[in-house]
Amino acid sequence: MVTVAAARQLALSLPETEEKSHFETPDFRVKNKIFATIKAGKQLMMVKLSAVDQSVFCSFDKTVIYPVPGGWGRQGATYIELKKVKKAMLQDALTTAWKQVAPKKMVAKYFD
Repeated sequence: MVTVAAARQLALSLPETEEKSHFETPDFRVKNKIFATIKAGKQLMMVKLSAVDQSVFCSFDKTVIYPVPGGWGRQGATYIELKKVKKAMLQDALTTAWKQVAPKKMVAKYFD
């Protein structure tokens, strides 16, 4: 289990990440591009993944990580149940989402 506070801290630990608000939902951005949001009342985090990454993460356990219903999910938006996910998996998903939206030079600077 990961608390909302711990999830927030993990997201903010990624390079040059800032927290803002999107329709009154906390979101996490790099270069003003959203890579994750938190639905605190539902203990959910959404991360933006590629179709391939979404498939890989969702294959772990569809009760823990699963596509957002509808069109957003088909575009890579993926829910993570904070009450069920392990911290290491959440960190991996957040890092993958960060790399998905960050500029390639920034990804190379921090992760290559």
